[in-house]
Amino acid sequence: MASRKQLEVHSGDQTPQKWCISLGEEVFKRFISQGSPAVHKVFNEGSLFSPLLFGKFFDPSDAFPLWEFESDILLSNLRSSGQSTVDWSQTDQDYVLKAELPGVGNNVQVCVEKGKVVEISGQWKQQRESKTKDWKSGHWWEYGYVRRLELPEDADWRRIEASVSNDILIEIRIPKNIMDGDASQGNDAARKDSEAGGS
Repeated sequence: MASRKQLEVHSGDQTPQKWCISLGEEVFKRFISQGSPAVHKVFNEGSLFSPLLFGKFFDPSDAFPLWEFESDILLSNLRSSGQSTVDWSQTDQDYVLKAELPGVGNNVQVCVEKGKVVEISGQWKQQRESKTKDWKSGHWWEYGYVRRLELPEDADWRRIEASVSNDILIEIRIPKNIMDGDASQGNDAARKDSEAGGS
């Protein structure tokens, strides 16, 4: 029987200077070439946390406009080779992201930053005791993983829900702000009516 655990969605992670060090392509190549099996599991090409997920290098600590793209198109190469463990879609009511977690450390966190970015992160290796820095403030890839995604304009970030099934599959549901959408459509219709009447 599948076990499903609701995750608390935090708003505003207060870690100072988090993600201030970018993961560059050359640094990543060196890191992955010397990496352990755990590193490969976290950052393999089909992982949500891989800088190579979208076909070319993209630092996962930079916010990506995921819902501007169709998953079938953006992930077509990975899907044809059976490597993708990520999917996203949208309905009239919400945006949905499903992804397999790396399976190393089940301390995944979901955070919304300033109502504009949803962030999924966790640690795959414990940081040695450091009173000065959190793992997110330095070379974060040496201890954890992250994927930051831009929220669509009509996302109701206050009602985001996240859950994990069987400790490996994360699902994030981001409701659409239906009221705003209806209001703006009404305003567009009213503007078109007034423009038609004024000519």
